[in-house]
Order: sequence, then structure tokens, then C-alpha cells
Amino acid sequence: MDKTVGIVGLGIMGGAIARNLIDREWHVIGFDIDAARRSELALANVTIADDVRQLARDAPIIMTSLPNPAAVEDVAQAIASSGQSRRIVVELSTLSIADKLRFEALLKKAGHVALDCPLSGTGAQAKIRDLVVYASGDSNAIAQCMNLFSDFAKQSADLGSFGNGSRMKFIANHLVAIHNVAAAEAMILAQRAGLDPKMVVDMVGPGAGGSRMFQMRAPMMVEGIYEPATMKVATWKKDMAIIAEFAKDVGCATPLFTLTQPVYAAAMAMGLGDQDTAVVFEVLKKTIATDSKSDARNRD
Repeated sequence: MDKTVGIVGLGIMGGAIARNLIDREWHVIGFDIDAARRSELALANVTIADDVRQLARDAPIIMTSLPNPAAVEDVAQAIASSGQSRRIVVELSTLSIADKLRFEALLKKAGHVALDCPLSGTGAQAKIRDLVVYASGDSNAIAQCMNLFSDFAKQSADLGSFGNGSRMKFIANHLVAIHNVAAAEAMILAQRAGLDPKMVVDMVGPGAGGSRMFQMRAPMMVEGIYEPATMKVATWKKDMAIIAEFAKDVGCATPLFTLTQPVYAAAMAMGLGDQDTAVVFEVLKKTIATDSKSDARNRD
């Protein structure tokens, strides 16, 4: 098996995936528009391509991990115009279904196979291969990628037609949004109750009330340290807008998810966009303190 893969986008997720694949003896060819990221990953033995077209020339399978639809479309056009024979292009980003379909159409027209394969997991999870790949699209192409997926993720599955991967990711992120805010509220309640916050993390996390988000984010809330971010609030706000639109399109009310949206919006308004989403703890703490003072004034 040819263990050569290209990765376009060497940020939090793409960079972690590249390092794991290098550790498992893959030849990783990478590209990013950020020179600092290129230099950093070159030191980790990633072969840095001059541009996307060169990467497409040298890699039979290409993965894209990009921040927005415009970047994804630019990369699809570069691969499509590279003049190469059939490439499997695995799109890992969180985008709307419409954006994914545009990506697929651009590549299909040029004879390439696009797969919709968003990831469940944060940047911290990516570092330790604690990701799930929601693969969708051409089943033969997905089968060709399974060994690749197993070298940077703990689990992957073929979910059927193109776009089902994104639909599954939207469901997962719907829960993440709620669990993250729920963890913050619970930690504030514990703090007000006079409990040792570190003991709360140790005892609640593994129990019935725990969640992966609680286990990952509650320790950050205890320490009050939200950098480096495993998921930036600004990026998360983009993902939440996609989920809200998806829920609207399928005609499903999401009352709990909707209640979390103002909390993330407040984090942005407070200038916390580059902080980890665990920073909603600080937002709620400030909101609850303000509400408590208002209640006290009203009682007086």
C-alpha cells in the first residue's frame, strides 16, 4: 500500500493529524498558506509542497482541513485544475451541506472523487488519536482510506451517501454545544456550594452526570486557563450557525441548543473569540454574578 498522503491545512487539527501519520510511517506532504505552520510541520518531517497543485501531483489521497468555505473552494479549484489523474480528496472540515456539495461538484467535474468526512473531536483529542471519522461518499474510495483513518483516529465508519458525514457531525456538535455550557453551569453551582472544584472534576466526570466535554473542559474551568485553544470560540460560532441552519432545514426545533447560543455570542462580545470554548465558564460566572446583584437589589 502506498503510504503517501497530502494534507492541505496544517492548523490545530491538520497539524496534529500530520504528526500522528508521520509517527506511523506515512509520507505526509503538507501545505498551508501560513508560513509559520509550514515551518513548524517541516520540523516534524512533513514534506512541504510549494502549493496545492504540487501537492496534488505527488499525493494520491489528499485530506483538507480548512477554516471556511472560501478556502475549501479555492483548494478544490486548485486540485481540479492540477491536471492530475483521479485523486481521492477527503474533506475533513465542518461546513454546510451546500458547501460540501460545491466541493464535490468541482472535483467530480475534473475526474476526482470527493469524500465528506468531518471529524468528531477537538485539537487536544487529535493529538492523541482520539478522533472519530464520519466518512460518507463513494464506498470504494472510503474503503481505500480506512487504513489511513485508523492511523490518526480511534474509529471511523462509512455512513453512506455523500453529506451523511456532515449530518452526523452536526448531531455530535449539537450535543457538544449543550454539554460544554452545562459543564460550566455545573462547575459554577459546585463553586457556590463550597465544593472543592478539583474533587468535583474527579468525582462527577466518570459518573452518570459526566460527559466527554465535562471531562475535557471542566479542568480548564478549574484552572481558568483557556489557551492554547483546542476549539476557538470564533470557530465554534461558525459551526453553531451551520447547525442552526441545518436544524431549520430539516424542520426540527432545538430548544436546548438555542439556549446556548447567547452564551457563545457573549463570549465573542467580551473579546474571547480566540480562547477555548471552555471560557463560557467565565461568561456564565459574570452573568450569574450580575443576576445575583440584580436580585439582591430587587429584594431590597
